[in-house]
Formats: sequence, structure tokens, C-alpha cells
Amino acid sequence: QVQLVESGGGSVQAGESLRLSCAASGYTASSYCMGWFRQAPGKEREGVATIWPGGGGKYYADSVKGRFTVYQDNAKNTLYLQMNSLKPEDTAMYYCAADTERFCEAGLTAGILTTGWVPHRYEYNYWGQGTQVTVSS
Repeated sequence: QVQLVESGGGSVQAGESLRLSCAASGYTASSYCMGWFRQAPGKEREGVATIWPGGGGKYYADSVKGRFTVYQDNAKNTLYLQMNSLKPEDTAMYYCAADTERFCEAGLTAGILTTGWVPHRYEYNYWGQGTQVTVSS
């Protein structure tokens, strides 16, 4: 049984950092694409970061490039999202998700990210319960 459990959210001031964790069980997380999504009240859920199997590629939304880093600890079967220089607009519920159907293969060729590729929530078939991140100015 696949299970994803997020942790690490909280309330911080603008400019501070947080690290989100997503502990996976029931499968080997590094064998599939894993993603972080976020959803603010009244807004669509958006893809923030994606990591390909074995860390072969990474995607970041333009809004977080240079500030967020996605990585995995294979020994712990855990996905992380390091978030630095947080802004009030980063306030949202953050979810980790797994793409075990390998939709993400269309997004990476020979280690190069396909131009214009973005993750879609319908491509991810397992989700965590979410962890709230609140950034105040």
C-alpha cells in the first residue's frame, strides 16, 4: 500500500526558510517521478517541483526557481523540498505526489527538460495529506 506523509510546514516570516519532507512507504520513491504541488485558497493546485527517478532531472516552477530545491534521500525513501527566501505568495498547502504511471517520461529526454513541460495533477496517482506553509510579511 503506497503512502505519502508530509511534514515540516509551519508559519515563518518573509525571507526565512523551511524544509518539507515526504516520507514514502509501500514502494521505492526513487523509482518514479515525485512532485511537490501547492494550493492556495481559491486557486488551482500548481506544480512546484518535480524530480525524475534517480534524480536524473528536476523541474521548478518559474515562481520558485533559485529559491526552492527538490531532492531525495534514497536510504530514507524520503522526498524533500528546501524552501529558502520565502515570500508571502508562497503561502499554501503543500502536497507531495507520486507518478507511478510514468507520465513524466514525456518531460525529460537524455537528461534535458522538454521545453514548456509542466507537471499536471492528474498525472500523479498518489498524494499525501498536505502540510500548511504560511509566510507573513
